[in-house]
Amino acid sequence: MSAITSGILLFTSCMEIPERDILPLYAYSYSDENTNIVAEVSIVTNSISIPENVDISIPYLKYNKSWLFILTQDDCKQDAYCRTWAAINGKPLLRDKSQYYNAVNLASGDMPRKVYYLGKTLGSTDGAGNEVRFAFTTTLSAEEVWMRKSATPNAFQMYKGLIWDNVREMLNYDIGIAFHDLMADDETDLNDLVKHYNIAQNIIMQQLNGRGCKTLAEPSGKRAYIDAARLYSPIKIMTAQNKESYAEELIPGAVNSSIQGKVVKRGFYKSNEWMNVISKLLSKPFNKREALCAGIHGADSMMIEHLLELNNVYGKDGDDSMWAPSLEEYYEYTEYRLNTVIEKRVSGDTLKLKITMPTREYFYYPSITINLNNISMADIKSVTSSGIVTGMSYAGFGDGVMINIDCRKHLLDHAIHYVMKYETTGISSDLADAYYFVRRIKESGAKTDLLARLK
Repeated sequence: MSAITSGILLFTSCMEIPERDILPLYAYSYSDENTNIVAEVSIVTNSISIPENVDISIPYLKYNKSWLFILTQDDCKQDAYCRTWAAINGKPLLRDKSQYYNAVNLASGDMPRKVYYLGKTLGSTDGAGNEVRFAFTTTLSAEEVWMRKSATPNAFQMYKGLIWDNVREMLNYDIGIAFHDLMADDETDLNDLVKHYNIAQNIIMQQLNGRGCKTLAEPSGKRAYIDAARLYSPIKIMTAQNKESYAEELIPGAVNSSIQGKVVKRGFYKSNEWMNVISKLLSKPFNKREALCAGIHGADSMMIEHLLELNNVYGKDGDDSMWAPSLEEYYEYTEYRLNTVIEKRVSGDTLKLKITMPTREYFYYPSITINLNNISMADIKSVTSSGIVTGMSYAGFGDGVMINIDCRKHLLDHAIHYVMKYETTGISSDLADAYYFVRRIKESGAKTDLLARLK
């Protein structure tokens, strides 16, 4: 029996709730995210003098992972929410493949009668024992009126696609977004496509609390979308099917210059082919190892089972070797790795780092890993940071120490929201979410207080 079929069968009552009873759904605030960051980190040792030759670097992959998995789901499908996102984040999954649900249904408990759970969330760790859930990219059909549809209680039929409520919630969990099909009159006319990129962008920013889109997933091999994207400056990174000659293989360990404007090659594999592809790429040295860039359209129980397998073999419940960000987060991390300036100052038992991270338009993941060699965890007494650093963790790595910093402006407010949500619902998956987001923030009195509220 598979892990999926052994999930817990639950019978949930269909609650009588008024339509849109719980609006507004919470969404992280993107409109005022931190930009052009200057952060400071201080490392104090146990009375030993810090050697002047401490080497500082930012690894090719965040958290010092050894391979990269980038998943993109096309066509703005509703099951990107109720299957892909739900599986990753420990939410209810549906026995009946003809049924679907939306964010309002989940928040209200208005669910189909037969659901099951995987019994865990899916992801890896930050190298310091903290969970980092898998992310992926969902495409949007922003110009379509059906994205503005309101969910109806007790209605679990398939919608035409994702609605904005679902996207808002997915983004709270670091899911990325991408342009895909546009409503241009002539899809071969570059000017018409650029016009519709701009229309779609304005809608996206209005619907997603100031979040802009900088990624394109080329639809159905339509080269004009790529050419038009090169004329539309907000689009920074693209992906296209591996049969297209203009798509390039992504080899993370060989990226030593900007990937802005690149078209990343992706394959539409069957999910049961993923493990064979991974075995082949892991046989190569890091600097020749391709990322597994996979595209999907729909999400079914087999795909869910293989996401679970990735978690169990290469994720937090396996060897913890993989990093699975959205394409836009990987792009941002690479730009930070190449352009961040780290200045060090040694004074006796203290090493101070000044970290300057230049941002660009629509950057939302100001987070990097910093490696320090020639100093060990046993030598460290404390690691502290300036106020702009909202999340931080550190651990031993190789012959040195790794430090993860996150400078997102609203991490604390984000964690508070999920603690309050759990206090309201008492649901176990909401407790897991609350711990997940609280553990992201750096050590502080506020973090201690939030953790105490969850006990």
